[in-house]
Amino acid sequence: MSGSPDTARAVIALATEAGLQLATAESLTAGAVVARLVDVPGASACVAGGAACYSYGAKHRVLGVDDAELERTGAVTVEVARAMARGALALYDADLAVSTTGVAGPGADDRGVPAGTVHLAVAVRHGAERGAREPRIALERELHLAGSRAGIREESVAVALDLLRTELERMAQAPF
Repeated sequence: MSGSPDTARAVIALATEAGLQLATAESLTAGAVVARLVDVPGASACVAGGAACYSYGAKHRVLGVDDAELERTGAVTVEVARAMARGALALYDADLAVSTTGVAGPGADDRGVPAGTVHLAVAVRHGAERGAREPRIALERELHLAGSRAGIREESVAVALDLLRTELERMAQAPF
């Protein structure tokens, strides 16, 4: 299974070896990504924290997502996923952050976004190894999943962990 405990262990090992701090910004997954990471022994060496921000107000107050954009577009957009990931970098002074936002269902959200629509983003501090502070979006994904609410959330956790692992592997091969 993608996003298995093996994936979480790989993320923790790669981040620890690189001396990088991880964070999450979660709406759809409500903290399940950070929970999967901290299930791994030794996670305290590299997991700074995770923010479960379900409401627009929490996304704005905790992660700094523009409230006017949230009101205009809703929370299920690539732009909001990017802003959430950047916000988690700042909130936790982390080097990499992954975000999840989407509609788990069972039906569409109040804006008509279909269940199974998910946006994820990974933000990285430029020169994370050197302590630079300018973030960039390294990876992003838009998913259109089918299945139950629990299944959509679980697959979103799996993809978030896969994205973290992919970026950490890339960084290990070609550091900034």
